[in-house]
Amino acid sequence: MSANLRGSLAMVLAMATFAIEDALFKFASTSLHVGPALTIFGVLGMAIFAGMSMFAKEPVFHPAVLSPAMMLRSISELAGRLFFALALALTPLSTTSAILQSAPLVVTLGAVLFLGARVGPRRWIAMGVGFLGVLLILRPTPSSFEATSVFAVLATLGFAGRDLATSVSPKTMSGHQLGTLGFLVLIIAGLILTPLYGLPDQLPDMPVLGAIVLASCVGVIAYNALTVAMRTGDISVVTPFRYSRLLFALVFAVLWFGERPDLLTLLGAVLIVASGLYALVRSGGQIPSASGR
Repeated sequence: MSANLRGSLAMVLAMATFAIEDALFKFASTSLHVGPALTIFGVLGMAIFAGMSMFAKEPVFHPAVLSPAMMLRSISELAGRLFFALALALTPLSTTSAILQSAPLVVTLGAVLFLGARVGPRRWIAMGVGFLGVLLILRPTPSSFEATSVFAVLATLGFAGRDLATSVSPKTMSGHQLGTLGFLVLIIAGLILTPLYGLPDQLPDMPVLGAIVLASCVGVIAYNALTVAMRTGDISVVTPFRYSRLLFALVFAVLWFGERPDLLTLLGAVLIVASGLYALVRSGGQIPSASGR
């Protein structure tokens, strides 16, 4: 099996497991307040990654976690995780997942503004088309605008900031250490959200707890699969398979949650994915990619 094929399969696995994680968390958040659900999810995931670091005989926390780049990464991820959890809890899964696919385009824009990257007129047009796709999904008119959809947009901005910070972060941090830090941020996000929603009146039942435990385990698989994907094969071959996540998310949205995305939502999703793929081709595969979401 070639390196490109292994990397592509790993990327598809990562996107499928991230979609499963999102669906499980959305299911749990329908019965358990989003703050406690996110906290439990973070504790379990952090414990798994910390155990993997100890098994590998490496420090659980890399000394570079307090470097400026990693601090910026953590703050950006905190914002992304906060708003993404709210989006999953309050917004249709299909809408949230479609908007999230615009993250690579936002990363490209951020690279231009903050890292001095150069983008030609065709890629600017591609970013404009992707933005149009987001507008088709949001429909910012008084009669059809869903205010909760803004959470998905804010989450995308947070994840894009995290990815830009990751591009200048120390390369010596292992995937286990990045995973531990990422789930620690989840715990903090959960603790921030808990006072807003309050504690549940009673303990969650077994199906809800089971969904959170399973989501944590699946999330660890997704993180590891993504790491393998981005370190195997050519990035220009592997990265386009990131958009398979939208397909998996739509399947869960329709079959599990009974959502029926309308024509404008589907058209917006197509524009976002098409513009992202075009920008990727024009850049020779060098669009910064999300490291976890």
